[in-house]
Amino acid sequence: MNQNELDYLKEKLTDQLDGLLRQGGETVNGVRSQDGQFSDPLDRASYDEAQGNMLRIRDRESRLINKIRNALACMEDGTYGICELCDEEISFKRLEARPVTTKCIQCKRKEEKLER
Repeated sequence: MNQNELDYLKEKLTDQLDGLLRQGGETVNGVRSQDGQFSDPLDRASYDEAQGNMLRIRDRESRLINKIRNALACMEDGTYGICELCDEEISFKRLEARPVTTKCIQCKRKEEKLER
């Protein structure tokens, strides 16, 4: 992978990280502002269910945030784009599609085959 490709992926990851962190902050503020403002128990139940769904989504996003941070750290230490299983270079095309991946497509396919 050349430096231009690496810079492109770094910018892509940084932008995604910024967006996720901003959304997380908005969720926290939204939960605080609505808490206790329901006179109807059904409205409250509906709101609680929606908030539960939103928090599950944010939980998944927090895991993605950790993966993005790990990918950025790997970029800094020079190990980004190397498959953690076979130590071969991960193709730019794969990294462009999934910049947080730590496995080349061949190893990922083998892993998914074993999971079935």
